[in-house]
Amino acid sequence: MEQENDKFLFDLLNTPSPSSNEMEIQKKWISYVEPYVDEIRTDHAGNAIGVLNPEKSFKVLLAGHCDEIGLIVNRIDDAGFLHFDKMGGINPKAAVGMKVTVLGFSQTCTGVIGVNAQHHGGLKDAFGLEDLFIDCGFKSKAEAEKYVQIGDLAVYKTEPVQLMDRYVSGRGLDNRTGAFIVAEIIKRLAKMECQVGVYAASTVNEETNMGGAYFAASAVAPTMAIACDVTFATDYPGVNKNKYGDVQLEKGPVIAKGAPINRKINKLLEMAARQKQINLQYELTPRMTGTDADKMRLTGKGVPVALVSLPLRYMHSPVETASKKDIEEVIELLVSMIAGLTGEENLNPLED
Repeated sequence: MEQENDKFLFDLLNTPSPSSNEMEIQKKWISYVEPYVDEIRTDHAGNAIGVLNPEKSFKVLLAGHCDEIGLIVNRIDDAGFLHFDKMGGINPKAAVGMKVTVLGFSQTCTGVIGVNAQHHGGLKDAFGLEDLFIDCGFKSKAEAEKYVQIGDLAVYKTEPVQLMDRYVSGRGLDNRTGAFIVAEIIKRLAKMECQVGVYAASTVNEETNMGGAYFAASAVAPTMAIACDVTFATDYPGVNKNKYGDVQLEKGPVIAKGAPINRKINKLLEMAARQKQINLQYELTPRMTGTDADKMRLTGKGVPVALVSLPLRYMHSPVETASKKDIEEVIELLVSMIAGLTGEENLNPLED
């Protein structure tokens, strides 16, 4: 990854973007992509879509969601402590003792998720988010309500770091890395003679309802759609590989196989991987993928979909970790595959 790319990725990772509050990160994404595309489209869901060759009838939609998991304030008590629920797949155990950024309606505040001292009994063995609270230093409910209201969001207060200049670690790599990847793909395709229309979407709301992907695919009506997301790496201590499979960092992009996935798109991906000498890994999605691909597939008359994922350690934690090499190979794979399309490809599995 080049230095400019590193800077853009880290800018995205440093920008709070909890599901339903992705406006700031989308503005940064648009500013980066706009010089390389024919047009930028937005919609009422909050998606941002960069378009190359809008006149082409064969349309490829790439979707990388920019939202991250977060917390949502559901009560402010008389002492000024904030109580919260989850906005996406929050793990209560990972939240204990964390610093947070509260995106208050009038001002952003720093807080901490308080922990009952072990001397006083500590947390009970089975606890949930309802047992936790955020302390922003407010002395009363009245003071808290000057800054925060019910429905305001919060994210972990962490900064992304590089590990041995090899890995990137931080919160919300799921899936700001995907938004980064689709931006880089269309940026590189803009310098090539591409024979198809390309629609790179930074989608919203994936962590909560995947509505952004539905809006995007319904509007574009693509010939094919590819979700660029993350998947579970299993290459660290304590993971049962017999149950969860063998997916490793620095072993290449992960291609999904299962009922939702179009086999012909996978063959195109595998052919591109051979040409670029990129190793592929595989995951099984027998019924659903759990990603934007599921919603895109069910728009219009039905859309052939594929899922290309980045291996990710420590999913939905404040220290999600991915390989810079894998990020680059996902980009190279999809640039090569899309650049090789003629626009005459038939994705019907029953026809040659």
